[in-house]
Amino acid sequence: MKKIIILLLVFISTNSFVQKEDAFTTGEWFKLRIHYGVVNAGYATLEIKEAVRDNHKVHHVQGKGWTTGMTKLFFEVKDDYQSFFDKETGKPYQFLRKIDEGGYTKYQEGFFNQDNNTVRVKDYKNNTENTYSVPENVQDIVSSFYYLRNHPKIDNLNEGESITIDMFFDNETTKFKLKYIGKEDIKTKFGKISCKVFRPYVQAGRVFKEEESLTVWISDDDNKIPVRIKASLAVGSLKADLDAFKGLKHSFKVKVD
Repeated sequence: MKKIIILLLVFISTNSFVQKEDAFTTGEWFKLRIHYGVVNAGYATLEIKEAVRDNHKVHHVQGKGWTTGMTKLFFEVKDDYQSFFDKETGKPYQFLRKIDEGGYTKYQEGFFNQDNNTVRVKDYKNNTENTYSVPENVQDIVSSFYYLRNHPKIDNLNEGESITIDMFFDNETTKFKLKYIGKEDIKTKFGKISCKVFRPYVQAGRVFKEEESLTVWISDDDNKIPVRIKASLAVGSLKADLDAFKGLKHSFKVKVD
C-alpha cells in the first residue's frame, strides 16, 4: 500500500524543459482507490494549491495516502508528501515528507538552492540538519510527477524508449528510468479511457520482484493524470484505480463504444 503511494508520486520526467501549455492548474485534485488483492486497502490523493516562495507564486502540491478497513487494523499508513515548485520551470523550492507506515515514522523538510545545486534537509524526528549536493535540475518525489506531465517528450516517445532523470529522495539522488510501453484503452468507472502505458525501472530486491513489475496507465489527453497503477510485490499485488477527480484544466476524454 505505502509503495503504491510513493510510486504514484515517483512517476517522473527528464530534466529538460520547454515552455508549453501546462497540463494542470491550481485546484486540480484526484483520488485513487488502492486494492491489495481483493481487499480495499486505502486511498491516495494529490491536490494543487498556490503558495509564495522567494516572492514568487508557486505550485504547492500535497499528496496524501492512508489505509482503511481491515488493512488499517494490520498495517496503518498515514503519509503526507508536499512540494513547492516553480510554475514556469518546475524546479522545486521545498519539500515535506511526514509519514507513519506501520509504526515506521519520518518527518523531514528540504530546502533547495538551485543556484548552488544543494538541498538542506531538516530531520525533525532526529533533530538533525544536513546539506547535500545535487545535480542541476534535480526534482523531489512530488514535483517530478508534475514536471513529467509538462514535458514535451512525453507525447513523442516510441515504444521501448526510456527517460532517465535525477530525483532526490531519502537523503540521496536516485537515477530513475521510465520506459514507454505503448497505448491501451482500459475500462474504468467513468467509461473506457485511452491511456499511455509506462513501466518505471525500480531497484530489484527492495520493493518489487523485478525491475518491470510496476505498470502505470496515464490518460492519453492533455491532462495526463494516472488512471491505473498495478504492482507485483514480493507477497501479493497492488492495484490503484482513479476514483474521483475535479479541477482538471482540460476536458477528460471518455470513449463511447
